[in-house]
Amino acid sequence: MIPLLIAGQWENGPTPLEVLAPHDGSVVGRTSYASADQVERAVAAADAARSEAAALPLHARAETLLRVSTRIAERSEDFAGLVTAESGKPLTWALAEVGRAASVFRLAAEETRRWSGEVMRLDNDRAGEGRMAYVRRCPKGPVLAISPFNFPLNLAAHKVAPALAVGAPVVLKPAPKTPLSALLLAETMHEAMVEHGLPPGMVSVLNVENERASLLVQDPRLPVVSFTGSGPVGHAIAAAVPHKHVVLELGGNAAVVVCPDYDRPGDLEHAAQRIAAFATYQAGQSCISVQRVYAVESVYDGLRDALEKAVAGLRTGDPGDPATHVGPMIDEAAARRVEEWVGEAEAAGATVVVGGAREGTTYPPTLLEGVPDDAKVMREEVFGPVLALERVASTAEAFARVNASRFGLQAGVFTHDIGTAFLAHRELEVGGVVVGDVPSYRADQMPYGGTKESGVGREGVRYTMTDLTYERVMVLTGLDL
Repeated sequence: MIPLLIAGQWENGPTPLEVLAPHDGSVVGRTSYASADQVERAVAAADAARSEAAALPLHARAETLLRVSTRIAERSEDFAGLVTAESGKPLTWALAEVGRAASVFRLAAEETRRWSGEVMRLDNDRAGEGRMAYVRRCPKGPVLAISPFNFPLNLAAHKVAPALAVGAPVVLKPAPKTPLSALLLAETMHEAMVEHGLPPGMVSVLNVENERASLLVQDPRLPVVSFTGSGPVGHAIAAAVPHKHVVLELGGNAAVVVCPDYDRPGDLEHAAQRIAAFATYQAGQSCISVQRVYAVESVYDGLRDALEKAVAGLRTGDPGDPATHVGPMIDEAAARRVEEWVGEAEAAGATVVVGGAREGTTYPPTLLEGVPDDAKVMREEVFGPVLALERVASTAEAFARVNASRFGLQAGVFTHDIGTAFLAHRELEVGGVVVGDVPSYRADQMPYGGTKESGVGREGVRYTMTDLTYERVMVLTGLDL
C-alpha cells in the first residue's frame, strides 16, 4: 500500500483506496484515505510551521525546488508510466506533462531567487522627505490545494511549487481517481525538504473522503484554498468560505476562430491538424481543449474537408502505446455522458461527420456539424474528444459567438492580420487569446485563468506567488536621501 505523507511521516490511513486503470479496469495501485486524526495532524503541522516557513532563506527554498525539478526529470519514466496508468492519458502526453511539472519547479526556483521586494523613495512629496519604503510580500498563510484528475502531476505542481517558493505550508489533496502521481511527487518533495532543512509541516499529501474534505475546506488554519475542478464544486467551496482567499480554476468551452485571411497554401490543413489534435488530446479532458470552431464562409468548406480527414486519422487504443493519440476517458460514466450529449445534438439536427461510437471507456474523436446553439455540446463543457464546426458570415459574428458562452478561459484565432489579432485580444472575453494556434497552448510561466464562470484568480508560477501573498510595508524615517 502506498502511504500518505503526513507532516514528514509516511503513514497508511484506515480506509483503503484502490486505484483502477481507466483503459482495462486493472489495479494500478493501492493507497488509503486519511483518518480524522491524520487530517488534523497535517493541518496542525502546517499551521505550526507557518512562521518558520515564511522565514526560510530564499536559497533554501530555491535549492529545494530545484532539487525536486531535477528528481522529476530523472524519474520521468516512472512518473509518466504512473500518470498513464491511473488517468488513461496516452504515454506521449504523460511524458509531456512530466516535463512541464519539472519545468514548474525549476521556474519556481528561479522566481524565488528574484523574490526581493521593492524599495521606493517617498520624497516625491514634501511630506515624505527623509522617508523610504520597503515593500515585502508575505504569505497569506497555509494553503489547501485540491488538484484534479486530468493533469494529476502538473496541476499539483502548479499549486505546491509556488507555495514553497513564497514560504507557505501546503496541504495537497489529489483527486481520488488519480492520487498516485501526487504521492510519488510527495516522495520527491520530502527527500528535497529533508536535504535542505525545511520544516516537516511544510507539505502534506493525503487522500480525503468527501465528507471530511468539506471540513478541511472550512478549517480556519488554512486561509487559502486553491481548487481546480468542476464549476459546481468550485462555486460551493467559494460560497462555503467567503472569508477565505479562494482561487478557482474551473471549466471552459474553448473556441477557435478561423478568419478569411487564413487561406494561404497549407493554412487550412495546418489549422485542421492543430484543431483535431487539441480537441481530442487527453480524450478531450482538458478545460482548454478545442470544443467549438467558427470558420468564416470563404474558408469553411476547405477547413471542413481538412478537419474530417485529420479527425478520422487519429488513433485510439492502449494509452501505453506511444502511437495512441486518444486513450480512454477517466471512467465509463464520463464516456457515457459524452455519448448522451452527442446523441442529443444529433437528435436536434446535428450531423456526426466522424466518430460517435463509444467502446467502454473510450469515446472516439468526433466531429460534429450543424449543432444548435442550445445543445449541451455547444453550451456546456463537453470534457471529451468532441468538436463542433460552425459556419459564420464574418469574423465579427465569430467573435460574438465565442463571447456568447458563459465560460471564458482561452480562445484561438487563426489569422495573419495583426489588426485582427489585436481586435481579438480586445474583444474576446477570455483569459487568454492564442493567435495562429489553438487555445490549448499554455506556458507554465504565463498568467493562466479565466473570466465569467471559468474561475477566479490566475496560475502561472510568478502570478501564483503574488496571489498567495500580501504586501507589507516598512517606512524608514529620518534618512538623508
